Amino acid sequence: MLRYWTAGESHGKTLLALVDGFPAGVAIDTDLIDVELKRRQGGYGRGGRQRIETDKVDVRTGIWHGETIGSPIALEVVNRDYKLERLDDLPRPRPGHGDLTGAVKYLGSIRGVLERASARETAVRVAAGALAKQLLAEFGINVFGYVLEVGPERIEPVDGTLEELKAIRDQSELYSLNLDRDPAIKALIDQTGKDGDTLGGIIEVRVDGCPFGLGTHAQWDTKLDGRLAQAVMAVQAIKGVEIGLGFEAARRPGSQVHDPIHYDESRKNTSTLGYERPTNNAGGLEAGMTNGQPIVIRAAKKPISTLAKPLASINLDTKNPEEASYERSDVCAISAASVIVENVVAFEIARAVVDKFGGDSLAEMQARYKLFQEMAAER
Repeated sequence: MLRYWTAGESHGKTLLALVDGFPAGVAIDTDLIDVELKRRQGGYGRGGRQRIETDKVDVRTGIWHGETIGSPIALEVVNRDYKLERLDDLPRPRPGHGDLTGAVKYLGSIRGVLERASARETAVRVAAGALAKQLLAEFGINVFGYVLEVGPERIEPVDGTLEELKAIRDQSELYSLNLDRDPAIKALIDQTGKDGDTLGGIIEVRVDGCPFGLGTHAQWDTKLDGRLAQAVMAVQAIKGVEIGLGFEAARRPGSQVHDPIHYDESRKNTSTLGYERPTNNAGGLEAGMTNGQPIVIRAAKKPISTLAKPLASINLDTKNPEEASYERSDVCAISAASVIVENVVAFEIARAVVDKFGGDSLAEMQARYKLFQEMAAER
């Protein structure tokens, strides 16, 4: 089973991800991981720390001559802004953070909670996802994330091929798919910052090239839609997840929700096996399994909890009312969040591919993948 764990604190010495179950024989390009780490640090509305950190991955174990060898892979991203031992505790919990709940749960300090709860931890989740993307590429599976909404403003994507849309996203300071909307959204972020406030937004991730049958209907905890939702919901500040139509499906009659099934013989040897849908309201997943259509998943990110104009709180020692504590923060990190969500989705898809086709070596997986596609095409 492909899986990973992370370790490290926001202002600690380093961040670590230990990836277990990654198949042998996959050529790894660390520059591709560093590209994702750099994207995570970018996006309009980020704070001062991104000018301090320059994240790069160091692959500590599990690689020989540029290829994976089947043993656990240790990924490290060092914190340049290491200063944990010099930092004081926060006396006043910040609404929206885990400050109060964590301090009560562990009968300890706010600092001890916020350092691990911080979204800084996601740097190594991005590194693990970028590693997983290199496995997915061997099967023609592509994962693509972008910003769909910032605060109250929707950024309607323009039409284009996947490569054209990637080029647009990579030109956009917001990581959106409509460059004409960037100036107005940047002005909104600027004004929000001047007001001492913050903004959230909506992220969309699309996965193309998934074969039929990733995931399973057989147990609740192995349904792929459930696993994807858990992985995305576990990203800091994500408060909602939907797949395909999502909540809109509850508002429509069934005839306007379910995707008709057609068959196109000329598409028999593609990932759809010829089973085509004129719509993709299911978002590529039915009964916890991929159905050959693109997976479409959206995540709602709340505004950042640390406000330049703090909300009301209390002093934990005196219990007297005071303004919440303030730590250096962003105004809007929705662009960075789109990179994080894209990469946690990529890891979960890779995990499902390993589950379906075996995980000892890439060559074995590819042989099983080819056999499955041939057999499924004759179903």
